[in-house]
This record gives sequence, C-alpha cells and structure tokens, in this order.
Amino acid sequence: MIRRLKILAALAAVAFATTHVLSERNVLAGLAGQAMAQDAKDIDTSMIKEMTLGNPDAAVTVVEYASFTCPHCATFHAGPYKKLKAEYIDPGLINFVYREVYFDRFGLWAGITARCGEDAESRYFGIVEMLYEQQRDWAAGSGAQEIVDRLRKIGKTAGLTDADLDGCFTDGDRAQALYALYLQNSEEDGVRSTPSFVIDGKLHGNMSYAELKALIDEALDG
Repeated sequence: MIRRLKILAALAAVAFATTHVLSERNVLAGLAGQAMAQDAKDIDTSMIKEMTLGNPDAAVTVVEYASFTCPHCATFHAGPYKKLKAEYIDPGLINFVYREVYFDRFGLWAGITARCGEDAESRYFGIVEMLYEQQRDWAAGSGAQEIVDRLRKIGKTAGLTDADLDGCFTDGDRAQALYALYLQNSEEDGVRSTPSFVIDGKLHGNMSYAELKALIDEALDG
C-alpha cells in the first residue's frame, strides 16, 4: 500500500519551493496535516489531465514513464523519441501517453512548470522538449532558488507569465494531486526506474529504439 509518508515527502519538497523560493506566497501551510489523513489512493486527482499524443483510438497504447531529472530519459528524448514520434505517433499508429515520475523535488517542480497555465495542453510537449534539451543547465543549479529561476525562464520562453508561474508553484492542492497520481500510476504498473514503457499493457525497462520498435510492431501485428 502506498503510505502517507511519501505524500508528506512530496509536500515538504513543494513547501520548500514555496517558503524559501516564493516566500511571499506561502499558501501551503496546513497541507501536511491534510495529507496525514490520506493515502495517495484517497486523494482526488481528477484535476490532472493525462497528456497524450497520436491517435486516442489506436489499437496499441504506449505509455512512457519518465523523470525530467533522469539523464537516460533526456537521452531517449534526444534520439529514440524523435523516431518514435515520426514513425508511430504522428501517423496515428499508436496512442502515446507521457507520465511524469517524481523521484526528486526538482522533477516535481519541472512537472509543475510543464503543466502550468490555462492552455497547458497546447504547450505541454513543447516544454517537455525544452526541459530535456536543457536538463544539464537547469537541473545543475547550485541551489533551489537557481533551479526554480531556470525553470521559470523555460516557462516564460514557452509563453507563461510570472503571474502564471507564481500561481502554479503555490497551488498546493494541484501539487499534491500530481504527486498522488504519480504514486497511483507507478504502483499500478510496477514502475521502479526511468524511462519505463508500458506497451500493450506490458511493462518494459529502458531499451534501444530497435527493441522498442520490435515490441510496438509485434503489438500492432497482434
């Protein structure tokens, strides 16, 4: 069972960003107490939208679990993902689902940045691409303040305003829901490392594009 301790750890990480980086908007007070009464499965995550590309009606669904701070995930998105998109996603052969994994507070903050704004769906995958392309720059900051500043710069490059970002970084309910959904999904699919892929309902670890392609072709043929 997923325990409340994990939720509290995530909230503490977000609270750090709020109280130390955005101290003027410290609206997360009391969230830890709320989380103590709930396990991840009991938290309402309906506000969090599944981010997808490709054909939602395709016979085969490929789910990628990835962390924005994972170097292997950045490598995947720099090469194999581009081939996957060109050969399977854009032609509508598969339904592609991207699910964020939060192994650390910086990955969670990056996820908050990617999903920020009323029209988040329209810019989400563009921000994801920037987060991976610039991972070595923003994730290598000397401290929380510098990392948040760099994430905010990425967000503003994508069209977000300071007001948008302030609101997103201090939305405690949404941060809790994001982390709870990550725990729910990863527990259900048995995800323990990134990147991981669920292809036609079966979990697979990191692999070459040739191996990924073979698995997808097998699922499509089946």
